[in-house]
Amino acid sequence: MNASLERLEQGFGTLIDALALGASLLLLAMMLIICGDVLTRNVALPGLPSGIAWSNEISELMLYGLTLLAAPWLLREGRHIRVDIVLRVLPPKWAYGCEWISDVLGLGCCLWMVWYGSSATAQSAAGHALSIKTLVMPEWWFLAPLPVCFGLLAIEFVFRMRRLAAAEAKPRDDAVSAA
Repeated sequence: MNASLERLEQGFGTLIDALALGASLLLLAMMLIICGDVLTRNVALPGLPSGIAWSNEISELMLYGLTLLAAPWLLREGRHIRVDIVLRVLPPKWAYGCEWISDVLGLGCCLWMVWYGSSATAQSAAGHALSIKTLVMPEWWFLAPLPVCFGLLAIEFVFRMRRLAAAEAKPRDDAVSAA
């Protein structure tokens, strides 16, 4: 059983590493689109329009997408925002309890966002809502990744609690950016 959970956690780690790589590639693509937009707005190139009309909208969507893709990896690696100065001055057992409280609250928030995001996506799809800007797209396309991302975050919180349960009763040293 324990070996199965280890393999499952390792496989999940591989998945979120791949998602982080995808986020990096999305950032690269966003940079290329923005540079192309700036170039075509400022340098007259024969046969090309002056600027890329949809670049701002696509850049916003890419920023949203890369945030969702990278979030589980950031949580696993401890690269998220975490102020643990208080945990370092509390007695170790109290700090350990705070770690549990924050993980349980994080898991609860993620599960609520899975439910809420799924509900919003379903309502948007059922109502045929559209996002009308430069590009016209179904709104649910933007909402659908939200419950998936928070589902992955919820899974990572479960793995964090598993690692915490196996650790010494003190503030965690894994998954923190500064220990």
